[in-house]
Amino acid sequence: MKRKDPKYVYEQIMILDDDELANFINQKVIESCNFSKKIYINTSAKSALEFLNNMLVFGDSTEDLLPQIIFVDLNMPLIDGFQFIQLLLKKQNQLIQNIKLAILTSSVHEMDRIKAKEISNNIIFLNKPLTKESLNVFLPTVKS
Repeated sequence: MKRKDPKYVYEQIMILDDDELANFINQKVIESCNFSKKIYINTSAKSALEFLNNMLVFGDSTEDLLPQIIFVDLNMPLIDGFQFIQLLLKKQNQLIQNIKLAILTSSVHEMDRIKAKEISNNIIFLNKPLTKESLNVFLPTVKS
């Protein structure tokens, strides 16, 4: 008898964090609750931007491969999380505009929350570590 694949909330998401241990833990949390079928992990904003740019080159054929959510750490070398988000949002591409953005950080500074809201009211701000409860923010709402 063939084993049935679990039902996933999302097809693919991306984690962007330069901390490999944090990436491993976040990946295990996501896998444990069948949150996403595919998890792209990038340890630098530059590599994440290159990955997304490469997908956009192929246009609509990659729409099903683009992450539906990107979890972004703020404190990274060279290009920090805020800079990554601003560079991403500058792209005039409808496929990019459909991606949900979540800041996943250990920062407790209120200014970081304020800055995120100034960039976009749609950015979700989460504190590390990622938990099953924090992922509930992304569950589709059921309309009655």
